[in-house]
Amino acid sequence: MTTELRSPERALPAVDRLRLVIFDCDGVLFDSWRANVAFYNAVLVAAGLPELDEEGEHLCHRYSSPQLYAALFGSEPSLLTKVSEIAATIDYTPFFDLMVPARDLEASLSRLAAHCPLALATNRGRTVASLIARFGLETLLPIHVGILDVARPKPAPDMLIQCLERASVPAEAAVYVGDTELDHAAAGACGIAYVGVGQNSGTTRAVREVRELPALLLR
Repeated sequence: MTTELRSPERALPAVDRLRLVIFDCDGVLFDSWRANVAFYNAVLVAAGLPELDEEGEHLCHRYSSPQLYAALFGSEPSLLTKVSEIAATIDYTPFFDLMVPARDLEASLSRLAAHCPLALATNRGRTVASLIARFGLETLLPIHVGILDVARPKPAPDMLIQCLERASVPAEAAVYVGDTELDHAAAGACGIAYVGVGQNSGTTRAVREVRELPALLLR
């Protein structure tokens, strides 16, 4: 019997070589649990379906909308189409009020942005630009990539690759900050060093909050 060895984590770039920090959105920059659950429940209710169960609530925080709908209704194509069409008519903007920014978010991002450019790579779709504008992050996160900008959502590396290309930065000079195993897998597939936020981020190299990142990355 053979044992599969997991490839080692890519080392963090030295401070003088760090040229780009890429962030996931939900669970990293924001506690958006209540907002996401409320939005998807609104979609399901509009479709005449029961609200999310416990498993569905966890999935909606990790997956993009198409991934979530496929996981819930993939075996029922007509229902999948119906839910997807209804979701496209529901505005997420009112649910921004339920999102809670990470503690010291602006100060933490500002400190990092003083050292190198920052970017956002999220499984969100049509809400990316409006979210950036709603919370006044246009200057701090000038590069932002969502599922509508690439062929594949995370765990594929497409979003991270596009961030690197837009910033003209090689993978070894970047760091991706995420909170799920999907984020960890995307970083690994792209060859980018990964830092997790929280206990479920798929790595032991994790911080509890975003405000701990400047001390780690600018060590």
